[in-house]
Amino acid sequence: MSPTHPALIAGYVALFVALGGAFLCVNLLVGWLVRPRVPNTEKLEVYECGEPAIGSSFVQFDLRFYVVALLFIIFDVEVALFFPWATVFGKATQLSDPALVTVQADGAELAPAAAGLLEELGMAVPVVPTFTPSDAVKSRLEATRGDKSLQQAEAEWAVSRAGSLLARTAVVDMAGFFAVLLVGFAYVWSRGDLDWVRAVSADRAAAG
Repeated sequence: MSPTHPALIAGYVALFVALGGAFLCVNLLVGWLVRPRVPNTEKLEVYECGEPAIGSSFVQFDLRFYVVALLFIIFDVEVALFFPWATVFGKATQLSDPALVTVQADGAELAPAAAGLLEELGMAVPVVPTFTPSDAVKSRLEATRGDKSLQQAEAEWAVSRAGSLLARTAVVDMAGFFAVLLVGFAYVWSRGDLDWVRAVSADRAAAG
């Protein structure tokens, strides 16, 4: 069964969930068994940030608390997209490594390492990319191919070029995403949405 088979992936996910649940239950059970039980008046009081509650709890919170929390969640989730991007960029960089890319003498079949990378990048049936080398590239390949046939050298060049183009595309894509992220951050900063106290924002506007 292929490592990317849906049933095998579902099994891995189920195993991960089961182990995570078991780990949580075991820790809760051990804590319940070994924790001290010494009830007293102070421990039974309502905990409110370590301070005794003064007055009614039905008061309106400053809405800026929610604004800052929402901004944090938005930017935090967007920054999390760097992780899958880094995975794709890393695999594309590996694919562009000439030492990793090898094909058969007829230039028809990829090496297992290159085929595995293309499959992980989303290609269901990994094949040698179709790129037509220029005359300058053909001359360079002819001079540096060594014991390889020209067809094999051109196929390896095509695979390496595909990896390089994918890596460049990933860099441009992430640069655009990061630029949009910085523009949004600058916008909310200029509006004063990152100032915890409204007076600070008003003083900054007056000084400007």
